[in-house]
Amino acid sequence: MKTLSIGKTLFSAVAAGALMFSASVMASNPAPEPTDPGAESPYQRGPDPTVSFLEASRGQYRVATQNVSSFVSGFGGGTIHYPSNASGSMAAIVVIPGYVSSESSIEWWGPKLASYGFVVMTIDTNSGLDQPPSRARQINNALDYLIDQNTSRNSPVRGMIDTQRLGVIGWSMGGGGTIRVAGEGRIRAAIPLAPWDTSNIPSRQVAAPTLIFACESDTVARVRSHASPFYNNIPGSIDKAFVQLNNGNHYCANGGSSFGRYDAVLGRMGVSWMKRFLDEDTRYSQFLCGPNHTSDRQISEYRGNCPY
Repeated sequence: MKTLSIGKTLFSAVAAGALMFSASVMASNPAPEPTDPGAESPYQRGPDPTVSFLEASRGQYRVATQNVSSFVSGFGGGTIHYPSNASGSMAAIVVIPGYVSSESSIEWWGPKLASYGFVVMTIDTNSGLDQPPSRARQINNALDYLIDQNTSRNSPVRGMIDTQRLGVIGWSMGGGGTIRVAGEGRIRAAIPLAPWDTSNIPSRQVAAPTLIFACESDTVARVRSHASPFYNNIPGSIDKAFVQLNNGNHYCANGGSSFGRYDAVLGRMGVSWMKRFLDEDTRYSQFLCGPNHTSDRQISEYRGNCPY
Protein backbone atom coordinates (compact mmCIF):
# COMPACT_ATOMS: atom_id res chain seq x y z
CA MET A 1 0.00 0.00 0.00
CA LYS A 2 1.08 3.51 -0.73
CA THR A 3 2.28 5.47 2.31
CA LEU A 4 1.89 9.22 2.66
CA SER A 5 4.17 11.13 5.03
CA ILE A 6 4.19 14.91 5.36
CA GLY A 7 5.71 16.41 8.45
CA LYS A 8 7.67 18.73 10.62
CA THR A 9 10.68 17.98 12.81
CA LEU A 10 9.69 16.52 16.19
CA PHE A 11 11.38 16.94 19.58
CA SER A 12 12.76 14.09 21.71
CA ALA A 13 12.68 12.54 25.18
CA VAL A 14 13.22 9.06 26.59
CA ALA A 15 11.13 7.07 29.07
CA ALA A 16 11.81 3.73 30.82
CA GLY A 17 9.71 1.02 32.47
CA ALA A 18 8.24 -2.47 32.34
CA LEU A 19 5.89 -4.45 30.12
CA MET A 20 2.85 -6.57 30.88
CA PHE A 21 0.14 -7.80 28.57
CA SER A 22 -3.58 -8.00 29.22
CA ALA A 23 -5.69 -11.07 28.61
CA SER A 24 -7.59 -11.58 25.40
CA VAL A 25 -11.28 -12.36 25.70
CA MET A 26 -13.43 -13.92 23.00
CA ALA A 27 -16.77 -12.31 22.14
CA SER A 28 -19.97 -14.33 22.18
CA ASN A 29 -21.50 -13.81 18.73
CA PRO A 30 -20.38 -15.62 15.56
CA ALA A 31 -18.10 -13.50 13.40
CA PRO A 32 -19.78 -11.96 10.34
CA GLU A 33 -18.61 -12.75 6.85
CA PRO A 34 -16.05 -10.32 5.39
CA THR A 35 -17.58 -7.40 3.53
CA ASP A 36 -16.93 -6.88 -0.16
CA PRO A 37 -15.14 -3.49 -0.37
CA GLY A 38 -17.37 -2.55 -3.30
CA ALA A 39 -20.61 -3.52 -1.58
CA GLU A 40 -22.78 -1.61 0.84
CA SER A 41 -22.01 -2.54 4.44
CA PRO A 42 -24.73 -4.47 6.31
CA TYR A 43 -23.94 -2.20 9.27
CA GLN A 44 -24.27 1.07 7.35
CA ARG A 45 -26.55 3.60 9.00
CA GLY A 46 -27.17 7.32 8.69
CA PRO A 47 -27.09 9.80 5.80
CA ASP A 48 -24.34 10.14 3.24
CA PRO A 49 -21.62 11.86 5.30
CA THR A 50 -20.29 15.36 4.66
CA VAL A 51 -17.62 17.44 6.34
CA SER A 52 -20.25 19.61 8.03
CA PHE A 53 -22.09 16.51 9.27
CA LEU A 54 -18.95 15.09 10.87
CA GLU A 55 -17.76 18.39 12.31
CA ALA A 56 -21.13 19.23 13.88
CA SER A 57 -21.38 19.04 17.65
CA ARG A 58 -23.66 15.98 17.31
CA GLY A 59 -24.76 13.46 14.70
CA GLN A 60 -28.24 12.34 13.74
CA TYR A 61 -29.26 10.53 16.94
CA ARG A 62 -30.43 11.76 20.32
CA VAL A 63 -28.21 10.49 23.14
CA ALA A 64 -29.25 9.10 26.52
CA THR A 65 -26.94 8.06 29.36
CA GLN A 66 -26.77 5.46 32.10
CA ASN A 67 -24.45 5.74 35.09
CA VAL A 68 -22.13 2.83 35.89
CA SER A 69 -21.32 2.55 39.58
CA SER A 70 -17.75 2.98 40.75
CA PHE A 71 -18.28 -0.23 42.75
CA VAL A 72 -18.41 -2.29 39.57
CA SER A 73 -15.68 -4.92 39.36
CA GLY A 74 -12.65 -4.48 37.12
CA PHE A 75 -12.63 -0.73 36.42
CA GLY A 76 -13.68 2.49 38.11
CA GLY A 77 -17.24 2.89 36.84
CA GLY A 78 -18.33 5.38 34.22
CA THR A 79 -21.16 6.37 31.89
CA ILE A 80 -22.86 4.55 29.03
CA HIS A 81 -23.88 6.86 26.17
CA TYR A 82 -26.29 5.40 23.64
CA PRO A 83 -28.62 6.50 20.84
CA SER A 84 -32.15 6.76 22.23
CA ASN A 85 -33.92 6.84 18.85
CA ALA A 86 -31.99 4.22 16.88
CA SER A 87 -33.00 0.66 16.05
CA GLY A 88 -30.92 -2.43 15.44
CA SER A 89 -27.61 -3.52 16.92
CA MET A 90 -24.55 -1.32 16.77
CA ALA A 91 -20.84 -1.37 17.56
CA ALA A 92 -19.62 -0.59 21.08
CA ILE A 93 -16.65 1.54 22.14
CA VAL A 94 -14.85 1.97 25.48
CA VAL A 95 -13.02 5.27 26.17
CA ILE A 96 -10.42 5.37 28.96
CA PRO A 97 -8.56 8.37 30.47
CA GLY A 98 -4.91 8.93 31.30
CA TYR A 99 -2.62 9.09 34.31
CA VAL A 100 -4.13 10.80 37.40
CA SER A 101 -7.11 11.79 35.23
CA SER A 102 -10.81 11.05 35.52
CA GLU A 103 -13.58 10.14 33.14
CA SER A 104 -14.42 13.83 32.72
CA SER A 105 -11.16 14.37 30.81
CA ILE A 106 -12.35 12.18 27.90
CA GLU A 107 -16.13 12.46 28.34
CA TRP A 108 -16.55 14.46 25.09
CA TRP A 109 -16.03 11.31 23.04
CA GLY A 110 -19.07 9.57 24.62
CA PRO A 111 -21.99 11.67 23.36
CA LYS A 112 -20.11 12.61 20.21
CA LEU A 113 -19.73 9.02 19.00
CA ALA A 114 -23.09 7.84 20.38
CA SER A 115 -24.87 10.48 18.32
CA TYR A 116 -23.51 8.82 15.17
CA GLY A 117 -24.81 5.37 16.08
CA PHE A 118 -22.47 3.71 18.59
CA VAL A 119 -22.88 2.50 22.17
CA VAL A 120 -20.04 4.19 24.07
CA MET A 121 -18.85 3.82 27.64
CA THR A 122 -16.50 6.45 29.05
CA ILE A 123 -14.86 5.09 32.18
CA ASP A 124 -12.86 5.91 35.26
CA THR A 125 -9.94 3.73 36.30
CA ASN A 126 -9.37 1.89 39.56
CA SER A 127 -6.52 4.25 40.38
CA GLY A 128 -5.21 7.39 38.75
CA LEU A 129 -1.75 5.83 39.03
CA ASP A 130 -2.53 2.75 36.91
CA GLN A 131 0.10 2.04 34.23
CA PRO A 132 -0.66 0.91 30.62
CA PRO A 133 -0.78 -2.85 31.41
CA SER A 134 -3.42 -2.20 34.08
CA ARG A 135 -5.28 0.18 31.75
CA ALA A 136 -5.42 -2.59 29.15
CA ARG A 137 -6.91 -5.01 31.69
CA GLN A 138 -9.49 -2.42 32.70
CA ILE A 139 -10.41 -1.79 29.05
CA ASN A 140 -11.07 -5.51 28.67
CA ASN A 141 -13.11 -5.55 31.86
CA ALA A 142 -15.16 -2.61 30.59
CA LEU A 143 -15.75 -4.36 27.26
CA ASP A 144 -16.89 -7.44 29.19
CA TYR A 145 -19.26 -5.26 31.19
CA LEU A 146 -20.83 -3.83 28.02
CA ILE A 147 -21.25 -7.32 26.58
CA ASP A 148 -23.00 -8.39 29.80
CA GLN A 149 -25.25 -5.34 29.58
CA ASN A 150 -26.35 -6.48 26.15
CA THR A 151 -28.21 -9.40 27.75
CA SER A 152 -29.10 -7.84 31.10
CA ARG A 153 -32.84 -7.55 31.70
CA ASN A 154 -32.56 -4.11 33.29
CA SER A 155 -30.01 -2.60 30.95
CA PRO A 156 -31.03 0.33 28.73
CA VAL A 157 -28.72 -1.06 26.02
CA ARG A 158 -30.09 -4.61 26.13
CA GLY A 159 -29.95 -6.07 22.63
CA MET A 160 -28.32 -2.94 21.17
CA ILE A 161 -24.70 -4.15 21.01
CA ASP A 162 -23.09 -6.23 18.29
CA THR A 163 -20.48 -7.89 20.49
CA GLN A 164 -18.31 -8.75 17.48
CA ARG A 165 -17.79 -5.07 16.64
CA LEU A 166 -15.81 -3.51 19.48
CA GLY A 167 -13.55 -0.46 19.54
CA VAL A 168 -11.37 1.37 22.05
CA ILE A 169 -10.19 4.96 22.51
CA GLY A 170 -7.63 5.87 25.17
CA TRP A 171 -5.73 8.98 26.19
CA SER A 172 -2.12 9.10 27.44
CA MET A 173 -1.52 5.96 29.55
CA GLY A 174 -5.00 4.94 28.45
CA GLY A 175 -3.67 5.29 24.91
CA GLY A 176 -0.85 2.96 25.83
CA GLY A 177 -3.42 0.50 27.15
CA THR A 178 -5.43 0.93 23.95
CA ILE A 179 -2.44 -0.06 21.82
CA ARG A 180 -1.95 -3.16 23.97
CA VAL A 181 -5.58 -4.23 23.57
CA ALA A 182 -5.31 -3.59 19.81
CA GLY A 183 -2.76 -6.41 19.71
CA GLU A 184 -5.01 -9.02 21.30
CA GLY A 185 -7.28 -9.73 18.33
CA ARG A 186 -10.39 -8.72 20.22
CA ILE A 187 -11.25 -5.30 18.81
CA ARG A 188 -11.83 -3.98 15.30
CA ALA A 189 -10.70 -0.37 15.70
CA ALA A 190 -8.50 1.68 18.02
CA ILE A 191 -7.80 5.38 18.49
CA PRO A 192 -4.94 6.17 20.91
CA LEU A 193 -4.90 9.85 21.91
CA ALA A 194 -1.42 11.21 22.72
CA PRO A 195 -0.47 7.67 23.77
CA TRP A 196 2.16 7.04 26.45
CA ASP A 197 3.96 3.77 27.13
CA THR A 198 7.45 2.79 28.17
CA SER A 199 7.62 -0.06 25.67
CA ASN A 200 7.43 -0.15 21.88
CA ILE A 201 6.75 -3.88 21.82
CA PRO A 202 2.92 -3.68 22.04
CA SER A 203 2.75 -1.41 19.00
CA ARG A 204 4.55 -4.05 16.94
CA GLN A 205 1.76 -6.48 17.79
CA VAL A 206 -1.19 -4.28 16.82
CA ALA A 207 -3.74 -6.26 14.82
CA ALA A 208 -6.65 -3.77 14.65
CA PRO A 209 -6.94 -0.71 12.40
CA THR A 210 -5.40 2.10 14.47
CA LEU A 211 -5.60 5.89 14.18
CA ILE A 212 -3.12 7.73 16.42
CA PHE A 213 -3.77 11.37 17.32
CA ALA A 214 -0.47 12.99 18.34
CA CYS A 215 -0.02 16.42 19.93
CA GLU A 216 2.86 18.35 18.37
CA SER A 217 3.87 20.31 21.50
CA ASP A 218 3.24 17.47 23.94
CA THR A 219 5.79 17.59 26.77
CA VAL A 220 4.32 14.59 28.64
CA ALA A 221 4.09 11.95 25.90
CA ARG A 222 6.57 13.52 23.51
CA VAL A 223 5.75 12.57 19.94
CA ARG A 224 9.24 11.37 19.02
CA SER A 225 9.36 9.01 22.00
CA HIS A 226 5.79 7.75 21.94
CA ALA A 227 3.21 8.40 19.20
CA SER A 228 5.64 8.46 16.27
CA PRO A 229 7.50 5.19 17.00
CA PHE A 230 4.23 3.53 17.97
CA TYR A 231 2.81 4.37 14.56
CA ASN A 232 5.97 3.30 12.74
CA ASN A 233 6.00 -0.04 14.60
CA ILE A 234 2.44 -0.99 13.63
CA PRO A 235 2.77 -3.56 10.84
CA GLY A 236 2.27 -2.19 7.35
CA SER A 237 -0.36 -4.86 6.74
CA ILE A 238 -2.61 -3.17 9.31
CA ASP A 239 -4.68 -0.14 8.29
CA LYS A 240 -3.23 2.77 10.21
CA ALA A 241 -3.00 6.57 10.32
CA PHE A 242 -1.09 9.21 12.28
CA VAL A 243 -2.56 12.69 12.72
CA GLN A 244 -0.44 15.28 14.52
CA LEU A 245 -2.41 18.27 15.76
CA ASN A 246 -0.64 21.57 15.18
CA ASN A 247 0.95 23.02 18.35
CA GLY A 248 -1.25 20.78 20.47
CA ASN A 249 -0.35 20.06 24.08
CA HIS A 250 -0.92 16.74 25.84
CA TYR A 251 -4.69 17.40 26.00
CA CYS A 252 -5.09 18.19 22.30
CA ALA A 253 -7.21 15.16 21.38
CA ASN A 254 -9.53 15.12 24.40
CA GLY A 255 -12.17 17.39 22.87
CA GLY A 256 -14.89 19.39 24.55
CA SER A 257 -15.23 22.79 26.12
CA SER A 258 -11.90 22.69 27.94
CA PHE A 259 -9.87 21.29 25.06
CA GLY A 260 -12.10 22.02 22.08
CA ARG A 261 -9.68 23.72 19.70
CA TYR A 262 -9.38 20.58 17.58
CA ASP A 263 -12.95 19.28 17.81
CA ALA A 264 -13.57 19.63 14.07
CA VAL A 265 -10.58 17.44 13.19
CA LEU A 266 -11.35 14.93 15.95
CA GLY A 267 -14.94 14.63 14.83
CA ARG A 268 -14.19 14.41 11.13
CA MET A 269 -11.45 11.80 11.43
CA GLY A 270 -12.37 10.04 14.68
CA VAL A 271 -15.98 9.37 13.73
CA SER A 272 -14.89 8.39 10.20
CA TRP A 273 -12.35 5.89 11.57
CA MET A 274 -14.93 4.15 13.73
CA LYS A 275 -17.52 4.23 10.96
CA ARG A 276 -15.10 2.80 8.45
CA PHE A 277 -13.77 -0.03 10.60
CA LEU A 278 -16.57 -0.82 13.06
CA ASP A 279 -19.47 -0.25 10.66
CA GLU A 280 -17.42 -1.26 7.59
CA ASP A 281 -18.88 1.81 5.91
CA THR A 282 -16.65 2.82 3.01
CA ARG A 283 -18.57 6.08 2.55
CA TYR A 284 -16.26 7.44 5.26
CA SER A 285 -13.01 6.50 3.51
CA GLN A 286 -13.02 9.82 1.64
CA PHE A 287 -12.41 11.70 4.90
CA LEU A 288 -9.51 9.46 5.84
CA CYS A 289 -7.79 9.00 2.49
CA GLY A 290 -9.08 11.65 0.13
CA PRO A 291 -8.03 15.11 1.34
CA ASN A 292 -4.62 16.68 1.60
CA HIS A 293 -4.85 16.61 5.38
CA THR A 294 -2.09 19.12 6.08
CA SER A 295 -4.01 21.78 4.16
CA ASP A 296 -6.03 21.89 7.39
CA ARG A 297 -4.12 24.34 9.60
CA GLN A 298 -4.92 22.23 12.65
CA ILE A 299 -2.94 19.28 11.27
CA SER A 300 0.84 19.63 11.17
CA GLU A 301 1.64 16.09 10.03
CA TYR A 302 -0.26 13.20 8.51
CA ARG A 303 0.86 9.66 7.76
CA GLY A 304 -1.26 6.79 6.54
CA ASN A 305 -1.23 3.64 4.44
CA CYS A 306 -4.34 4.30 2.38
CA PRO A 307 -6.35 3.13 0.59
CA TYR A 308 -8.79 1.63 3.05
